[in-house]
Amino acid sequence: MLIWGFDMTDNAALHKSAPLVGIIANPASGRDIRRLVAHGTVFDNNEKTAIVRRVLLGLEAVGITRVAYMPEHDFGIVPRALAGLHGLHLTAEPLSMPTLGISTDSTRAAQLLIELGAGCIITLGGDGTNRAVAKGCGAVPLVPISTGTNNVFPTFVEGTIAGLAAGLVATGRVEGRVIRRVPWLEVLVNGAATESALVDVVVSSLPFVGTRAIWDLSTVREVVLSRVAPASIGLSALGGALLDHTPETGELSGMHIVLGPGGPQVLATLAPGLVTWVGISSYQRLALNGVVRLGPGTGTVALDGEREIELTATSVVEVRLHAVGPFVVDVPAALAMAARAGHLHR
Repeated sequence: MLIWGFDMTDNAALHKSAPLVGIIANPASGRDIRRLVAHGTVFDNNEKTAIVRRVLLGLEAVGITRVAYMPEHDFGIVPRALAGLHGLHLTAEPLSMPTLGISTDSTRAAQLLIELGAGCIITLGGDGTNRAVAKGCGAVPLVPISTGTNNVFPTFVEGTIAGLAAGLVATGRVEGRVIRRVPWLEVLVNGAATESALVDVVVSSLPFVGTRAIWDLSTVREVVLSRVAPASIGLSALGGALLDHTPETGELSGMHIVLGPGGPQVLATLAPGLVTWVGISSYQRLALNGVVRLGPGTGTVALDGEREIELTATSVVEVRLHAVGPFVVDVPAALAMAARAGHLHR
């Protein structure tokens, strides 16, 4: 089976002969300005090291002997995790790549893991980290562990459990319905595909990228969401708050929201501990493969909470909701399938 140009049949054979799991741990996740204006959980790099240590133990428990990880020189998360373990039998090697301390490091690491035949990639970070990984991981499924600020794409999963699930997927002992493909948003500027986002695309009146993070709601003009679900946080919470106002009809996944007066006000959790009423001018559900054109004006476009694109007065911005985003492992489903198949028995 071919997906994104990768032969999944060949990958399955490789997984059984020499299973490899990748780890991409972002040392910079969870450090943006939203820590100062809200009450976000702090995942310092010592805690990330402890999580990776538990991931490695989970991987080894299900027979993983090879791990490759993104090198980083700010802290050395994975090497510190390895140093705290004694008697570990798996081999963990850094990827051969330069690191610049920017998001493209994560994208390049994911691309290298594809080349090495990784069966699964574990990420530590927030929505921004996973967006960078998704740009490079192709058909390799992800187990995203939440260690960022606003986290909609990654989940709060215990590291040992994440390691078990990733190892079971990489060895081919669980497959199929425990891996789902999630939608993502493609941003087109003046007709050219420019960027992508996993959770939300936000148009801000702020003229420059600056500190990147979006935290002042008064600057936000429009929001496009890849999914509409309750219990979300950040600007994606606006879609969840509007669920009761919109009938479910057809294959609808996302939403386009224009902020301002004239419509309902919704109570939304915009950041940890930051709950406020937000005025909605208009909104509409967005079908898979549907396209919306955003309003004109100068400003910036933020992708998954971080400003990335600066606009001019003549910029034409469109957002398409694609069904073919990255593959993600359903961790509870993977462990349940492994148990039913006897892989957790002896």
